[in-house]
Amino acid sequence: MSTHFCAQNLLPVSFADLESAAKRLQGKAFKTPVMTSETVNKQTNSQVFFKCENFQRTGSFKFRGACNALMQLSEAEKQRGVLTFSSGNHAQAIALAGKLLGISTTVVMPADAPKVKQEATRGYGAEIIFYDRAQVSREKLTSRIAEERHLTIIPPYDDTRVIAGQGTAALELIAEVGELDLLLVCCGGGGLLSGCAIAAKTLSPKCKVIGVEPEQADDAARSFRTKTLQTVSNPDTIADGARTPYLGKLTFPLVLHYVDDMATVSEAEIRRTMFFMWERMKIVVEPTGVLAAAALLSGVVQAENARIGVIVSGGNVDFREVYQFFSL
Repeated sequence: MSTHFCAQNLLPVSFADLESAAKRLQGKAFKTPVMTSETVNKQTNSQVFFKCENFQRTGSFKFRGACNALMQLSEAEKQRGVLTFSSGNHAQAIALAGKLLGISTTVVMPADAPKVKQEATRGYGAEIIFYDRAQVSREKLTSRIAEERHLTIIPPYDDTRVIAGQGTAALELIAEVGELDLLLVCCGGGGLLSGCAIAAKTLSPKCKVIGVEPEQADDAARSFRTKTLQTVSNPDTIADGARTPYLGKLTFPLVLHYVDDMATVSEAEIRRTMFFMWERMKIVVEPTGVLAAAALLSGVVQAENARIGVIVSGGNVDFREVYQFFSL
């Protein structure tokens, strides 16, 4: 385990929080399938288990954290409604969770967010407020709107309830397939990575946990190695879910404590892996969703004769815009 800068009892999220989230989400979040591929097993000389969160409600793992967070609001907070900021997957998750729980939802979303994610968010009943990511700080805009409208902010990753909910993905995976030697998880703001690392280190203590980012959005990898929070501004990557500017105040210490290493993958490796999973595994996955798989299939991360878990984080592809994946 990597060196950490704070005592475990001071960390913001515990395994008990994940267990509580799992109970809370029963009957609301789907228990997503675990898939295997003989081709991948032969290529890696390992047993690889893909936890397919592209089959989760709203098409990504984000529903776990969003629903867990909204279920813990006070009655007064529920009545006032909630606000979040997101490029798409967390937006959809908040919108659907709000619809199911009877809570009004508002989302601050970049104007260039994938149309399929915009439409789904609106379809679940959320109000969308667009902004220009090159000109406006989404955090400042969100804070101003929350104050004006008296709404409760549910951040996309830097929230203890969200982190605990996301960690239930790895909790389910290990409960189903048993202990792992290696767990690969994509990383944007670090909510999924933090939560899954907590689950892995508790349920499978010898498991090595590696977070994966795009090369062009490597702030978490740099933060991990320098032990100092690094940032990235509007990175040019097709993995839109990993365009977050930095790890959070909660996720950064969790990543330092529980995660063993960080890896990065190129845009070409992301595309190749996405096409492989479309063509060979017959599942729809989005660029961010294949980051963890890309690290393994490209050889960036190598393991022999190992039991490997791979979190496939989402499958929200706008097929009207698929040409962009071929033109890069």
